[in-house]
Amino acid sequence: MTDRRVRPASVLIASAIALAGLCYSSWVLQFVLKIDLDPVDSFLSELDAEDKPYRLVFATADMISGALLMPAAIGGLLLFPRRRLTTIGWVALFCFAASTIADVLLPLRDCVPGESGCGGPSELFPQLHQPHALTSTLAVTSIAVAAFAFSLAAFRYRRWRILREFGLVALVIGSAATVWLLVADNLPGHYALGIAQRLQVSAMSLWLVALAAAVVLEGREWTEPS
Repeated sequence: MTDRRVRPASVLIASAIALAGLCYSSWVLQFVLKIDLDPVDSFLSELDAEDKPYRLVFATADMISGALLMPAAIGGLLLFPRRRLTTIGWVALFCFAASTIADVLLPLRDCVPGESGCGGPSELFPQLHQPHALTSTLAVTSIAVAAFAFSLAAFRYRRWRILREFGLVALVIGSAATVWLLVADNLPGHYALGIAQRLQVSAMSLWLVALAAAVVLEGREWTEPS
């Protein structure tokens, strides 16, 4: 395998991952579009729920993100040398992409803020009673596995400085937000879960950008033997 063949392919893979990360952060359009949802208490699933006027915008962004990451993950798995940790990372990234697409196909239903079946101040994680919860949980778990696998690989193989530094920061932020969500779910009262989830998803997007940068800027390290 020569650099002439690897370089264009790695650029394509990196571009797909970076664009997917950008699309996955489409929730920021909430502050541009006329959406009557409080970002402090509402969940992102409410933005593309079946009864929301801008569902097509957010659903399309998530669908593009998943559609880009699936071939990117397959490409990374086939193009770069097989190492245990990176193989786990690419497979987990593929699972994240598939779960994201499933999220779109199984949206939150009958979403009325503050009532059963939708996030809001009246109940913590009420959307867990819907099938959408399974795909969301799989998505978060998959990208967490991917991020941890690639981060461990970066330290173990002493490569991919971007993942060891910027990527690790994104991973720590995402992990802290996840702990925030999980702990607050078991406590009485309200703890700005909407903010926690937005931090979590933002960290996911930033980590995808870090992975894309590592692939394109440190492409030779991906092809050299450990």
